[in-house]
Amino acid sequence: MSTNKKKTRKLRGHVSHGHGRVGKHRKHPGGRGNAGGMHHHRINFDKYHPGYFGKVGMRNYHIKKNAKWCPIINLDRLWTLVSDQTREKYKDNKEGKAPIIDCVKAGYYKVLGKGRIPKQPVIVKAKFTLNLEFTDYIIYYLRHEAIKQSKLCT
Repeated sequence: MSTNKKKTRKLRGHVSHGHGRVGKHRKHPGGRGNAGGMHHHRINFDKYHPGYFGKVGMRNYHIKKNAKWCPIINLDRLWTLVSDQTREKYKDNKEGKAPIIDCVKAGYYKVLGKGRIPKQPVIVKAKFTLNLEFTDYIIYYLRHEAIKQSKLCT
């Protein structure tokens, strides 16, 4: 901003420059930062920041931040973890071998049951499964297609 448009130019000749004679423009008249939230700034804190003070809930002294970390993948996205070449290789496999989809290696711990999976035998390695229909579904294909010949692993 150019100097001639600044407020100081307009205030020349007015003794206190808009800061008053009695109160004066001193360093930190209300305290620094959030000082006075329970005292002289209470109205502001109550009005604009309700619930700022006080406690809620229980303290957990031995919290493990990553205990509930569990990346998920849905059933319909399961085959994206394997290349198309692998899928085609095992599609019409007469030997009864099934591809292994290792979800944990791909960074997923839990397999959820959304969507459909192609009618093709597959072995899924995962730490958790949520949907029981999904586990029955996979076991069904394993039992009827792959386990019969007991040549599962590739």
